[in-house]
Amino acid sequence: MVLGRIFSPDLIKIGLESEDKDETFEEMVDLFVSKYPTASREGILGVIREREKKLSTGIKTGIALPHAQSGHIPQGEHGIIGISRDGIDYDALDGKPVHVVFMILTSCEDFSMHLRILKRLAILLENPDFYRSLLDQKDPEGAYKTICKFEDMLTTSM
Repeated sequence: MVLGRIFSPDLIKIGLESEDKDETFEEMVDLFVSKYPTASREGILGVIREREKKLSTGIKTGIALPHAQSGHIPQGEHGIIGISRDGIDYDALDGKPVHVVFMILTSCEDFSMHLRILKRLAILLENPDFYRSLLDQKDPEGAYKTICKFEDMLTTSM
């Protein structure tokens, strides 16, 4: 299980308060830094913003996938999820608000794992039931269980 390992309930926020993309980055990175206090908040925000300048990570209707690989990130792979009921003005490719944000942060050691995580998540995002199920969750534990359930379904179908 790849996604069930990098996401955890303590890095999932239901009810993001942010209204735009930059506020969302700050809110999610603040959540991450609260768990990993040695992480560089400004360094992580810098690499996330730099990546976003290349092309919006608002990739599917209602979904954004900001990601970065940097020495500012503690060793390993980390995932943060933010869910917004109201929607975020994200400059998404389709111009619509984003409701679910998957932020993937990896250290510089393993580029292949970074790509593997993004690919795995992209496959899950092809299933519209996954997105709807996440939006229905009332707490971080429910969102985490949803990720594990859909990843298990993906694994058994391969």
